[in-house]
Amino acid sequence: MTPTPPHPVADEPASPCIGVCRLDPAGSFCVGCGRTLDEIARWPRADAREKRAILDRLAARRRPAPEDDRNRATRSGLDEPR
Repeated sequence: MTPTPPHPVADEPASPCIGVCRLDPAGSFCVGCGRTLDEIARWPRADAREKRAILDRLAARRRPAPEDDRNRATRSGLDEPR
């Protein structure tokens, strides 16, 4: 018989999983939640502090680097004078 998992602690972060569980083409990140395979595997055993650290890394991954924005604008012609 499998033991019942403990109830989540009130201050424990919720999983970022949205049920779209596929890796990106490079096999680096889940396209649904943005976690690495290691972060996904670690989540059930991680304490609240570690889960918050994972969520902080996810937020940083989702923010494009400033130069990426400029490069994207250049490639699309958005920064050309009118």
